[in-house]
Amino acid sequence: MKAFIDSGVSESHFEITTGYGYGDRGRDKLDEVFARIFGAEDALVRANFVSGTHALTTALFGVLRPNDKMLSLTGKLYDTMMGVVDSKDCDFGSLKDFGIGFDYIDYDENKENYYKSISDKLSKGFKIVYIQRSRGYTLRKSLSVSEIKEIIDFVKNISPECIVMVDNCYGEFVETAEPSEVGADIVVGSLIKNPGGGIAPTGGYILGRKKYVEMCSYRLTAPGIGKEVGATLGVNRELFMGIFNAPHVVAEALKTALYTSAIFGLLGFETYPKYSENRCDIVQSLIMGSGEALKAFCGGIQSGSPVDSFVTPEPWDMPGYDSQVIMAAGTFIGGSSIELSADGPMKEPYPVWVQGGTNFYAAKIGILKAAENILSIGR
Repeated sequence: MKAFIDSGVSESHFEITTGYGYGDRGRDKLDEVFARIFGAEDALVRANFVSGTHALTTALFGVLRPNDKMLSLTGKLYDTMMGVVDSKDCDFGSLKDFGIGFDYIDYDENKENYYKSISDKLSKGFKIVYIQRSRGYTLRKSLSVSEIKEIIDFVKNISPECIVMVDNCYGEFVETAEPSEVGADIVVGSLIKNPGGGIAPTGGYILGRKKYVEMCSYRLTAPGIGKEVGATLGVNRELFMGIFNAPHVVAEALKTALYTSAIFGLLGFETYPKYSENRCDIVQSLIMGSGEALKAFCGGIQSGSPVDSFVTPEPWDMPGYDSQVIMAAGTFIGGSSIELSADGPMKEPYPVWVQGGTNFYAAKIGILKAAENILSIGR
């Protein structure tokens, strides 16, 4: 609320622009609102971003140059991001094709070992260190903002010029602070996750230090043009409404995650995190144990959705993944994972990741239908 009031948001900022979008007051004001909310120097909030992966890619290509190197401090990147940094296909357009190196270390809860690994790696010279706040398609714990701050402080103490970039997807508004408020130079996320509030129809954001946001804007549009263009085509109202409603919607998603963990814990499934544990993102992981159970679970989520409830999810060869993936998402926004959704790879131990729930009372129905499906196959 303070960000909206201090920025002077008015109905005039919801007006439509077309063509080049010169002088789009709403576009510029939305950047200001995001920067205030996240405690950043500047922000680039655009419907042009087709996904979180696209926004992350824009940030990496915006800041990195040939012969630079990046280091992930939270293991291999999410499946779709691995193709961005280290594609095996010649001329695929990955960072590797531009002579940009990539390396990673796994997150280790043994802090002594973990920080020694970071120190050893940083001695080899990296321009960017990359932190993925959420767990992605792994079962490691998600990182709290205080843990991210500790990592950032350690990195900056060793290498003050090193740029720290945080993939903030699924983590926004779960805690009372954001990575941009504890020293992250670049923070990136998707508007069809937490900060879109289930209202934004598409888009993503990049925010942080002003000079890095500007460099990223040149990658999104063109060098020398950057943030000055980009017609918003009438979506500004939804983007403003989405970020305004986001904290409440995230609270509903957290209730859904906790409820899911409690129900499936009672049914004997491994749950990460457990219902009683602290949460740093909206994602709930379950180990289904078999392909049949994974399909039954996703089928239940889909049947309890307001849109396409009659559809039966099936595994498919999804671009960017190394195995077939099954996804359930009966959502008003295609693929929105702040609305109730579930997905997982068809490989052992057949985990599923559940996220979202813009309305806990409605999401609860999907979770109970998933449980009913599991019980019907004798699990």
